[in-house]
Amino acid sequence: MGSRVLVTGGAGFLGSHLCQALLEKEYEVLCVDNFFTGSKRNVRHMMKDPNFELIRHDIVHPIHLEVDRIFNMACPASPIHYQYNPVKTIKMGTVAVVNMLGLAKRCNARILQASTSEVYGDPMVHPQTEDYWGHVNPIGPRSCYDEGKRVAESLMMAYRLQHGTDIRIARIFNTYGPNMSIGDGRVVSNFIVQALREDPMTVYGDGSQTRSFCFVSDLIDGLMGLMDKEDQIEPVNLGNPRESTILEIAQLIQEMTGTRSEIVFKELPTDDPVQRCPDITRARKVLQWEPKVPLEEGLKATIDYFRELV
Repeated sequence: MGSRVLVTGGAGFLGSHLCQALLEKEYEVLCVDNFFTGSKRNVRHMMKDPNFELIRHDIVHPIHLEVDRIFNMACPASPIHYQYNPVKTIKMGTVAVVNMLGLAKRCNARILQASTSEVYGDPMVHPQTEDYWGHVNPIGPRSCYDEGKRVAESLMMAYRLQHGTDIRIARIFNTYGPNMSIGDGRVVSNFIVQALREDPMTVYGDGSQTRSFCFVSDLIDGLMGLMDKEDQIEPVNLGNPRESTILEIAQLIQEMTGTRSEIVFKELPTDDPVQRCPDITRARKVLQWEPKVPLEEGLKATIDYFRELV
């Protein structure tokens, strides 16, 4: 890997962990964030490191830097945030990605796009392999994110074909851990915050829908492994193939926090996927990567983090 690395969205949940991991490997890290969902708290401890630089900037607007590698992590990723300003979310998958690809082209830098399991939509294939094209509603409330990320992948491949840009595409499945935002509305953080506040724990639908949860340290190892891998142009799923129902997760967090919170059931949001689980055969084969942190161990670390905040 080159010595100077740009992490867009570097003050966000995943971005901040990625910046830390890169600093530990003695890379020079440029962290760019507009702080829509990112937080200075996530990167404050890195500010004294001479190899770390924080730049407040929105990558919907071009930025001129000299870098060797680009991790494009910038985009609101929870439904509450990406549906708040759907036009801006689409711009993050289109205009912002064009800007980062233009920067990669000019610097001859390798670029990794943080894509998502949402490109599969509400999947008709289970578990999801990278050659599955997805089942996405292009005009639904989630489409600003789903289709934005799908266009981002198309742009990556177009720049590869037209300009020979050195690209990587990571399809990230549900990830959790410290540095998640209290109000991001994601399953794990929602349940933990509700449990610690002894508020009702909100399960949408009957809780039988499934997700697979990957601890953040495992995900970061996968991202860095993919960036380092030569000639891996096709997308790679990064996530935990262990599947749990939403109700099981709620009950586990209920038990681990010792809360008196009760589980309440609400209507399932529009286009909410019924099943979501990665096939990580490609990651195992190409990157020799698979998650190592057990769910209970990861949840304990996440609960401890939120206990301090709440």
